[in-house]
Amino acid sequence: SAPRCHVNKQLLDIRVLKGEPAELSCTVSKDDVTGTWFKDGLKLTSMDGVFFEKEGLVHKLIINKVEDTHAGKYRFEGGDIKTEASIFVEDPPQVDKVLLKNLTSVPTVAKAGQKVKIKIPFEGRLPVRATWLKDRMELVDDTRIRVDKTDTFTMLSISSSERKDCGDYKVRLKNDSGVLEMNLKLVVIDKPQPPVGPIKIVESSANDITIQWKPPADDGGKPLQSYIVERQQVGKSEWVTLGETPRSCTTFTTNKVEQDMSYYFRVRAVNAEGTSDALESDEVKAVSKASPGAPDPPEIVSASRDTITISWKAPRKTGSSRIVGYIVQKRKKGATTWLPVNNVPIADKKLKMTNLKKGLQYEFRVAAVNAAGVGDASEPSQPVFARDSTKSPGQVQDLKVSSSDSTSITLTWKRPEAKDGSDVKGYEVEMRSSNNLNWTKCNTLPIEMTTYTVKGLQAKEIYFLRVRALNDSGPGEAAELEARIKAAPPVVSPRLLIDDTVKNFLVIKAGNTIRVNIPFEASPDPVVTWLKDGLPLPNRATINTKDDTTQLLIGAAEFTDSGIYTIELQNGLGKKETFSFQVQVTDIPQSPGPIKLEENVPSTVTVTWEPSASEKWESNLYYTVLKRESQKGLWHVVGDLIYTNKFTFTKLIPGRDYYFRVVAKNSLGTSGPSETVQPWRIRKPKAELQVKPQKYRGVNQNQPPRFLVPLKPHVVTTGSECRMSCAVGGHPPPKITWYKNSRDISSDPTYFCTNDFGVCSMVVLSVTKHDEGEYMVEATNELGRASSKAFLTIKGNN
Repeated sequence: SAPRCHVNKQLLDIRVLKGEPAELSCTVSKDDVTGTWFKDGLKLTSMDGVFFEKEGLVHKLIINKVEDTHAGKYRFEGGDIKTEASIFVEDPPQVDKVLLKNLTSVPTVAKAGQKVKIKIPFEGRLPVRATWLKDRMELVDDTRIRVDKTDTFTMLSISSSERKDCGDYKVRLKNDSGVLEMNLKLVVIDKPQPPVGPIKIVESSANDITIQWKPPADDGGKPLQSYIVERQQVGKSEWVTLGETPRSCTTFTTNKVEQDMSYYFRVRAVNAEGTSDALESDEVKAVSKASPGAPDPPEIVSASRDTITISWKAPRKTGSSRIVGYIVQKRKKGATTWLPVNNVPIADKKLKMTNLKKGLQYEFRVAAVNAAGVGDASEPSQPVFARDSTKSPGQVQDLKVSSSDSTSITLTWKRPEAKDGSDVKGYEVEMRSSNNLNWTKCNTLPIEMTTYTVKGLQAKEIYFLRVRALNDSGPGEAAELEARIKAAPPVVSPRLLIDDTVKNFLVIKAGNTIRVNIPFEASPDPVVTWLKDGLPLPNRATINTKDDTTQLLIGAAEFTDSGIYTIELQNGLGKKETFSFQVQVTDIPQSPGPIKLEENVPSTVTVTWEPSASEKWESNLYYTVLKRESQKGLWHVVGDLIYTNKFTFTKLIPGRDYYFRVVAKNSLGTSGPSETVQPWRIRKPKAELQVKPQKYRGVNQNQPPRFLVPLKPHVVTTGSECRMSCAVGGHPPPKITWYKNSRDISSDPTYFCTNDFGVCSMVVLSVTKHDEGEYMVEATNELGRASSKAFLTIKGNN
């Protein structure tokens, strides 16, 4: 008998993704086998998408595109052979590739308080379980956050976003066929948190207070721009703005304090979204320093290899109590560390030190001590060697008078000869008059130059002058000369030397110093008189007249210091010389009063406000009006250089919320703002549809959509408003849908879309870099579809 047919290669189970092709094949041992295919026990015939092929010994079942109905058990029979296998159709969750790329590559950005909705449509074998995770923790519904899921989409909704909602989110879609995971990022921006406290007092004195703080723990998602520092005097309700510091500086020094007065300070952080709440300090008192000031540098009395003796003078500022002694410190020249010479204060102002190393060069400094403690240390003394005295320097050479007048003599000389002057440390000049045998030192510290002017001499008098060179061993031999002072110059009528440096009008910020120097010439010296508004100067003003210059000085200007100042010069000739100039003391204006809004003309708003209190003393004050179109939006100037208390804004869009702010300005700066609390809105009028009967034309008036005016490309700077518009025709009136990068944005609250009788507009109130992309308008009705595209480019605002 003929050999029986058998299967050389059995059918094998396969798993196929839905929509992909599939193939079952088996190989038999005889070529004449016809064969029949069965599915789930039922005989198969050729049908759409399913084919049977036979290539010699190989029998195939081919499915072009697998669907759910193709899953099951397949059997091939031919004569006395049989082989079976199953096709398993896999249909894992899937998301549109363009949407998936947009969601995963670009963060979703929202401002604090805004609604956030992230909707993800999907496909796949049901049931699909959707899970949202944030920071690896599954999200659960609460009062703000809700996760919705249907058979076709899942959506995350946040009713009022907060900074804590920022972070990395993972969406996991899972069914029996597989898992799809997407990583999303949500960024919520807000004004910064307050700076981190407490506010530290770095320094407090009678004139200055320096405070320090730490940056906010959260900058609100936008870089910090600056800090605003304010001050309130204890017992008063008004906060005064002292100034701003850049974001990198967390210290601030103010001199707007008065001795023994107490203050509170507060600091606010600022970013592009707004100003943080304030960090407030404890009570701070400005007091005078209780410990002594620094003495002058000590002087070297003598030096040898065994001992160095120094002396010093008491400090000019003794502090709040009597000085009880002094602390002396030493260091090797070039070193940074000071070592104590005495641990117990000494009452004497002279000290002999013996515990020194021979040949080393030392510096010394002194600090005074009173009941409040150790005061500031003096500057270092001149460096001195611990060694025996060297040879005294030789005599200076070529001492002569280089010039003189009726009150002074200028001397010049040359160094001692090289063999006697190699270690000269300086020079001292002494003088005596012809009727006095005692020599008087003209300089307290050694003179480094080889010239010196002796001043304050009497006309026609004879003086004796001598100069000595100095080194570590002391003064050398003196060189001496005799000089006669010239006669007094002739009488010169007083004359003010007014040039470009002397201004006729001065603007001074309140709290700053008023300092005016006016040069003059006169001989003999004139009587200088200063007046303010024709009256003697107030006690706060100080006049200093010296070296043919008179100076007006007022330490901290007040508004009452404004006025006309006059200087008068008069000497024995009886002639009077005068000059007058005006001083205007001003400051950053105070804030305007409350704002009122009225709609006197339809579709406009008139903004009125109470004037700033600064108008009483500031003649050049004006106002600036700003508006924004949401509670968290950016402020934009709509009116500037306004010298009244009224402004009308006409570019209102019905149905939109407006907030207004008014600030006062002058040449020194800008006041704090006065703002509206409630939004201003003009109701959006309902369009009145008037139906006009049309004459019968005998043709169908229905038309598919068409664009009468297409979208145009736009280039906009960040923070500006963008309005994209087009015009659409068609009947019935087409339905309008807006897309950004293929994403439907018609219901997105970030975009304001309108359709007024075929004129379609989309407004972005304050564009960011994330708004850049391709925008499309799609118009559809029952007769067809039309679309128009344009690209929005965002430029940086710099």
